[in-house]
Amino acid sequence: MAETRIALVTGANRGIGLEIVRQLSRVGLLAVLCSRDVDKGREAAAKLASEGLEPPVVALDVTSDESISAAVDEVMNLFGRIDVLVNNAGVLWEGQSPDDSKVLDVSPQLVRETYDTNAIGPLRMIKAVVPIMLKGEYGRVVNVSSGAGQLSDMQSGYPAYRMSKAALNALTRVTAAELGPVPIKVNAMCPGWVRTEMGGPNATRTVEQGAETAVWLSTLPDTGPTGGFFRDKAPIPW
Repeated sequence: MAETRIALVTGANRGIGLEIVRQLSRVGLLAVLCSRDVDKGREAAAKLASEGLEPPVVALDVTSDESISAAVDEVMNLFGRIDVLVNNAGVLWEGQSPDDSKVLDVSPQLVRETYDTNAIGPLRMIKAVVPIMLKGEYGRVVNVSSGAGQLSDMQSGYPAYRMSKAALNALTRVTAAELGPVPIKVNAMCPGWVRTEMGGPNATRTVEQGAETAVWLSTLPDTGPTGGFFRDKAPIPW
């Protein structure tokens, strides 16, 4: 009987992250619900319990090396392996006022804080988890990016968010290239404009649709792609 794969999903107490945990659990993975606020994580897990799903909850702040180390140690002590990493935690601080959504107006501090979660956070997670995957000779890394970070279709507005997601795409390509032909797949995905707290009520896609490609990339066969950018399970331009 095949061993159950263990998945870490960051920023999973709500929105797309929570739906990724739900869908991964339904296809047979043990998806660890990682949340910066562990109480909110437990509240989210309680909602899934009503559906017969019981994901473990772990406190994890992707901006803190200490928090990441403690979370990874906790998961390894519990399960002895980590097979899948979904870097879902992300922030969008811009758009609260017209003064923070243009390059000439945005605060460098806001850009720095956005990068810390959206780009450096995934880097921290990759550095903590990929060595475990290498020892286990299996891994799937999924970076939840955005079409807002596509250089091929770059628009104005939201400079901190756009730059951070473009940096996340670069991290995806570099990591995949450095790992080369090992059995670890590293890909980025765009969930589209999803009706979440971040996306707002006017977004065109459901959380189920937004999570689907991340789940697909998390469960790729050995012949699956690496170093790619996907939406709706199809490649899209960088």
